[in-house]
Amino acid sequence: MTRHITTRFSFVLGDNGAAPIDLRFKIASEKDADVAARELLLDRVFGPERFQKTSEKLRVNQAPAPGLALVAKTTVGALIGTIRLWPVFAGQKHCALLLGPLAVCPSAKESGVGSALMQQALARAKLQGHASVLLVGDADYYNRFGFEQRFTDRLIMPGPVDPKRFLGRELIPGALSGAAGAVTPVVRLTRHQKLSALAA
Repeated sequence: MTRHITTRFSFVLGDNGAAPIDLRFKIASEKDADVAARELLLDRVFGPERFQKTSEKLRVNQAPAPGLALVAKTTVGALIGTIRLWPVFAGQKHCALLLGPLAVCPSAKESGVGSALMQQALARAKLQGHASVLLVGDADYYNRFGFEQRFTDRLIMPGPVDPKRFLGRELIPGALSGAAGAVTPVVRLTRHQKLSALAA
């Protein structure tokens, strides 16, 4: 379902000078047909090192939370952005979502795609009743969406992370109060279950 459409134009230099690129885009749920384009985008943005990130340990053999794998596409169907949220335990007594990766095609930078994906993902998560979201990322960027280091001070990721980049946000006030201990995946899913979750 389309949730957001905006109009932006970028420019590239060609033989005849600057030519506009139409960067109008829409946000929609990810489908099976988007997987190949999504993986190519992630490779382009993060390179093969993305598989070595600590957050990846919480995503291996998992599926995103139902309805919380989103893509941004141009009006001609080119995939230019992706975001996914994954169910995790934040310590023993708190359920949360792990956000990431968020990626935007370099040619669509400064077009509002990343912000639109963030806003839509967080809005959907809150609407579904999720209480909190964790991520590892640049605080200067994610602070604007309400993410702060203070929510993760007592949480431990399954590998090394810069504490200044380990951030959280409460969708329900107090949701991360007292959260302490290891961040772990909720459940291991079969391939059929993962595909079913993607299609949701």
